[in-house]
Amino acid sequence: MQHRPSFRFFEPLLYRGRFYKESCQSVVLSRGGSDVRPFAYSTPRLAEEGQVFLPLPFRHEGLSALARMREHAAPLGEIQERLGVEAGQEAAFHAFFTEQAPVRAERFAGPGVRVRYFGHACLLIESRDVTVLVDPSISYEYPTELPRFTFADLPERIDYVLITHGHGDHINLETLLQLRHKVGTVVVPHSSSGMADLSLKLLLRAIGFPRVMDLDELESIELPGGRILGLPFLGEHADLDVRAKLVYLVQLEGRSVLAASDTNCLEPRVYEYLREDVGALDALFLSMESEGAPMSWGYGHMFTSPLPRKMDQARRLNGANFARAAPLVDLLGPKRVYNYSMGLEPWLGHVMGLAYTATSPQILESDKFIAYCRERGIHAERPFARLELNLG
Repeated sequence: MQHRPSFRFFEPLLYRGRFYKESCQSVVLSRGGSDVRPFAYSTPRLAEEGQVFLPLPFRHEGLSALARMREHAAPLGEIQERLGVEAGQEAAFHAFFTEQAPVRAERFAGPGVRVRYFGHACLLIESRDVTVLVDPSISYEYPTELPRFTFADLPERIDYVLITHGHGDHINLETLLQLRHKVGTVVVPHSSSGMADLSLKLLLRAIGFPRVMDLDELESIELPGGRILGLPFLGEHADLDVRAKLVYLVQLEGRSVLAASDTNCLEPRVYEYLREDVGALDALFLSMESEGAPMSWGYGHMFTSPLPRKMDQARRLNGANFARAAPLVDLLGPKRVYNYSMGLEPWLGHVMGLAYTATSPQILESDKFIAYCRERGIHAERPFARLELNLG
């Protein structure tokens, strides 16, 4: 349309031909006893004492059977055989198990809506009829002085898992593979199948999730007592034409919760029109990534020539700062505001690769934003580690 050549990218072929190599996938099992872990994107992983390496593709059903044993007992020999645990790893593998029955989390029985903050961008939103989990990154359970929700606090069935976008702190495969057996439907944003806009639906189906649906902007899923509505997600992907990103409005039992991680108010009029459609919010969850990584961090390898430093810094992958976030509050009119998805929880340090202090720009912007909301009589806070909210 601009008298320039373009190309079609047939992404599904990548998963059907010789380019998709499941032999490159493997899983390592270890006992969690600390929040401190090596950075997730440092490779290779070398064997350490007490660990069990499994050369299995991520779609292997044995991994779901293993995760299911957190709640339902099964013979140890049977799962060992299904996973192909070698003789030299038996002792380490057996140390992961106990004969003590687990305490199972009960499904929320209402009335109203309960929202639990599991850390960073992970929210569990429940009514008596529906369970929705957003951007799951779950802490393991072990003795700690820092209270948190863990895998043990998840209900036996999760009806919907919502993924906002494809960054590693929002689509955490380590967590997702351990939830696969209990998830009904995974909802992801619809992609344009461009080189910088890969399909999360294709990815998740390839690793064994049987029901994955993509949602476009302003499309909805009807639920008992409400709906899930996908809203535009601007920001944090520089100025690239990346469409595979959504924020989600979850409306249940007459209550509304907007999970708007990493989004930016680039054009306030968009939200003026949205307010007419969605009404006021009971709770707005909004992040404050005011700095963002240089464009080369996520997309440098896709350019045909190296990015000049000035351009790399100017086109950063940032979200909202205070000046961008404040209009969202004025336009959407939330009753409560939670400045979440800040990467503060220590059990996510291996994914985030950063640590904030009281003088970090993100924290300073967050402090201004929270004060701004409170001046307007809106309950506002920056959740850390654990939060439970009851919208009765």
